[in-house]
Amino acid sequence: MKTDFNFVAPVYDEIFADEQKKEFSKVIYFRKGIDLEEAKGKITGLLKNELHEEYLCFDSGAEVRIDRIISINGIPGPAFDEYDRYGLACLDCNVGGE
Repeated sequence: MKTDFNFVAPVYDEIFADEQKKEFSKVIYFRKGIDLEEAKGKITGLLKNELHEEYLCFDSGAEVRIDRIISINGIPGPAFDEYDRYGLACLDCNVGGE
């Protein structure tokens, strides 16, 4: 499932820059659809491709699209609200309720 790249609030620029200074970072993100994936290691930089999608690059070779990041070292990322909606989805139904 291909999703269009979404604008990421500028507040994340500082978070990503701070994480690049660390020797180890752990990122949880949406890989495809609602499949979760994890990337770990040193963040080596940001990459923007010809489609203007931006990726965090790791020393392991992993590239994570920044608008799909759920958390980065426990800090909520740009896709956290989307992830949270999946967790709360069942609470929206009235199964057995009035």
